[in-house]
Amino acid sequence: MHIGTVRGAAGAAALAALLSAPALAADYPVLRGSQIEDAPTPSLYAGSYNWTGFYVGGGAGVSDTKFKPDTGLQDLARFAFRNTALGQQVDMGGLVNNLPEKSDSGATYFGFLGYNVAFGDAVIGIEADYTRSGHSYRIDDYIARRFVTANGDVNDISLTTQQAAKLDDYATARLRLGWAFGSIMPFATLGGAVGRFNTSSTIDARWNLTQTNPLTGTVSQGQAAGYPLTVGASKKNVYGFGLTVGGGVDWALAENIFLRGEYQLIRFADVEGTTTTVNTARAAVGVKF
Repeated sequence: MHIGTVRGAAGAAALAALLSAPALAADYPVLRGSQIEDAPTPSLYAGSYNWTGFYVGGGAGVSDTKFKPDTGLQDLARFAFRNTALGQQVDMGGLVNNLPEKSDSGATYFGFLGYNVAFGDAVIGIEADYTRSGHSYRIDDYIARRFVTANGDVNDISLTTQQAAKLDDYATARLRLGWAFGSIMPFATLGGAVGRFNTSSTIDARWNLTQTNPLTGTVSQGQAAGYPLTVGASKKNVYGFGLTVGGGVDWALAENIFLRGEYQLIRFADVEGTTTTVNTARAAVGVKF
């Protein structure tokens, strides 16, 4: 075969290949985006998240605990001079000052468990938690007065008072109502609380009596019968009950892991003369099953 003929045939074949390449490329599925198996997986935060199920977790917070003394010491002062002429003529409870509110603050640590049920984006759950506290207060006071009763007796009395409480720990049981925005769920809580306290509410009463014999004019002086006298008591493991409200946000980091930021308010009813309010901002990590 002639060399020129061979070269001509090769050039014609190359030209035909170039002219047919666009048609082949147009039919190649990758260029049409048909290989969907290579598309990125949708993000957890862009879609829905299944909040239904049991969960447990724990964390830490910063609590401000306010202790408010009530009239317990005033009642004890009246009790200390019951059935006496002095107690009938003088309101001993009125001598005891209204004690100021005291606060204690610091870190607290807690654990929790619960169960959620999701109805679309609405989430209803129940949860219980346990918190170690250790916050406390103590107020000591001293009052001394002199009274002359109707019979002419001179009564020198003194009252040494002590009011104290320590909140060792507490637990709550709460209803949770939330609304899910994918992996983020704001929620509100409402429930009851029980706390374990150590308390002290005591008065040490002393009564020095000076009497003058109306016939002889003889003056006698000494402690009144039955005094010094201590009333009240110190107690351990006294339980108080209250209500709790709060709110926060759960944020799912993965299918079974979530973070939580929360505010909780607890108000305990009177426990041995003290009403206690606990304000806590806390953070936690949880595991959902």
